[in-house]
Amino acid sequence: MFPIQSVVSPVARSGRRFTSGLGSGGKLQCQYAVIRTRGRRAFPQHLTSTLARRFYNSAAGIEADPKPPRQLLSRTLKFLAISTVSFLLGVSMASSAEISSLSERTSPSDAETLELFQAPDEATAKIDRYIRDHPLSRSLRKNQDYTESRPHLQILEHQRHRNFTAGTLAGPGKLVVPPYIFSENGGKDFTSIAYLGEDVCGYPDVVHGGLLATMLDEGLARCCFPALPNKLGMTASLNINYRKPAPAAAYYVLKAKTVKVEGRKAWVEGHIENLVDEGQEPTIFVEASALFVEPKNAATLRRVFPIRGDNAEKEEKSGKGDLTTKKDNPTT
Repeated sequence: MFPIQSVVSPVARSGRRFTSGLGSGGKLQCQYAVIRTRGRRAFPQHLTSTLARRFYNSAAGIEADPKPPRQLLSRTLKFLAISTVSFLLGVSMASSAEISSLSERTSPSDAETLELFQAPDEATAKIDRYIRDHPLSRSLRKNQDYTESRPHLQILEHQRHRNFTAGTLAGPGKLVVPPYIFSENGGKDFTSIAYLGEDVCGYPDVVHGGLLATMLDEGLARCCFPALPNKLGMTASLNINYRKPAPAAAYYVLKAKTVKVEGRKAWVEGHIENLVDEGQEPTIFVEASALFVEPKNAATLRRVFPIRGDNAEKEEKSGKGDLTTKKDNPTT
């Protein structure tokens, strides 16, 4: 063994130097030197190299923590930003084109829907005349606080077959004629008159409860739509209470009332009863209460889907209609 005065020093004073580093620019760069021994013989070459490497590796692990390269991260972020912007622009342009195409196909006004239905046969025409000329219809028609319409006919014809109540459930033996709707202009009160045929039964000659629930869901929603900021809402909850079996091939009246409105939320209650002559007491078959919430993107949806009240607003601006509630006129 060789007596050693000093093995390695970060600052070399004499002897052979070993330099190693990562380069310039603030990165790690270390120098080491082998110091003279007491004797004439130099410290063995292979040992000095080994010691220098060990010291360098130890120093590099303590004093330098190389930073991760930022160039790859920067390129990735730029690529994601460009691709995201391009995707959003493409979607926006496609949506604008579709909305413009749909907006050009204006839906009929409330008044126009009253003249659109053409009965395919005399039996259907008789049902339609009975509802139209019934004393309940005439009394509601005279009340200027209400707007009469047939909303199923406001759905564009090429889209109607995709609608559940205006398409799938409409026709002979089902919802034989489009219901007549009388809606209070402020969204407080709602009445719908319809005829249910023999092909919508659960038990024989009894209307399926699911159909009654569907009618209530749609009717209660239409009741509160005029009271919501953008006149559009989605069902948040619907509670049904069936009281009596509803016979098929009969006339029915759906009545609803908006009981509370808070911002984008509306609470509605209603029921379905049979259509009776004057002086008779109707029978209530099913009751319901529901909560409807207007979606945050309702303003955009109004541009795509026909919503009751939009055409009336256009008529009011053009001088063809008046939506002002006339409280001075008594209900007749």
